[in-house]
Amino acid sequence: MPGNSPTLPPITITDQPMTAADPKWLASDSQIAEAKKILDQHAYETVQWHFHDSTGSPFWLAKKAELKFDPLTEIKGFDDIKKFPEFEDEWLRGGPVERWIPKGLRGKPTYVFETGGTTGIPKSRVVIDDFRIDYETFSHTLPDEYFPKGANWLMLGPSGPRRLRLAVEHLCQYRGGICFCIDLDPRWVIKLIKKGWMEHLEEYKKHCIDQAITILTANHDIKCMFATPKLLESLAMGLAEKGLSIKDVGITGIFSGGTEFTPQWTRFCVEELLEGLPQESGVYMTPTYGNTLMGLACSRPITDEDDYTIAYYAPQPRAVVEIVDFDDINKVVGYGETGRVKLYTMTKEFFVPGFMERDEGERERPFQKYPWDGVSGVRPYRGFASSTTVGVY
Repeated sequence: MPGNSPTLPPITITDQPMTAADPKWLASDSQIAEAKKILDQHAYETVQWHFHDSTGSPFWLAKKAELKFDPLTEIKGFDDIKKFPEFEDEWLRGGPVERWIPKGLRGKPTYVFETGGTTGIPKSRVVIDDFRIDYETFSHTLPDEYFPKGANWLMLGPSGPRRLRLAVEHLCQYRGGICFCIDLDPRWVIKLIKKGWMEHLEEYKKHCIDQAITILTANHDIKCMFATPKLLESLAMGLAEKGLSIKDVGITGIFSGGTEFTPQWTRFCVEELLEGLPQESGVYMTPTYGNTLMGLACSRPITDEDDYTIAYYAPQPRAVVEIVDFDDINKVVGYGETGRVKLYTMTKEFFVPGFMERDEGERERPFQKYPWDGVSGVRPYRGFASSTTVGVY
């Protein structure tokens, strides 16, 4: 059943310089074929689970009656998932959220996480164990040299009814540490921006950074942290005012994420905030791309030889990202070409057969460690960019 499908064997990645065009860093045909085989089996099992009367959720069992095909007999692999109509994010607004809980998981302790919609009725996703599975999988991609097992963590990001806080806390606990968190309400940040209260916004950001610095200088032996790019920069500046650096307070591993992660910002962060690449500074930063619907997409190693390009790879087979044509969402663009991000989520808890994200980017070739398509240059989708507030924290 989905969630228990075989995973790809670990692949050792050397520390040699890497560029996207370097053939030795590209996935082999056999690796790509094996990943596709695993994905097809996982897609089939996911559909069987969500559309069988004994295990499916009330939402998908009701939707089955509206479809022009029988998912239980006609979905044989991942490509068949495209027979489903586009997933509408409005389905996630309002309740009752119980309609999303599969019968096969009924009675288990359940969380509800908000995703997107920083104004109005938020979109909600019910979760049982997916956030734990996603972040345990991510844990195995972290180098222990910089993210030591047993180390304590700081969570410097949005709190409240958002998956990220609990997920980072679980990641820390899974690796044997204790997680320290700050309070941050993105909805209040949005209100400050819309009212033009920039002085209040700066004070609120300073309030969040003050919390972080207090924790980092209280002898809690924190070596790892999550931080958004904007907050990481603000933290470095706040520490500098006290004559300290991120390295000085003991941080060796940083997990970060957000659309602020451009090659230009990454170069600035590595060269100015972290004082060099890991082998020089002793501080390792790994960008990620994800959300409450997808999970967590990891990046291939960042190097100056590759001009600090950040390429993300979704956590297949539990989630798949395609880069599709702006005018035809069922047409994948060529490698290196620009398109909109299309997401598929396939777990026992949640099924999304094609959701159009509010992002665009360039399609990247399969990578050795992640032998499936990736995406680089992630940024707000041009159709929404002028009307969407992003990067508020």
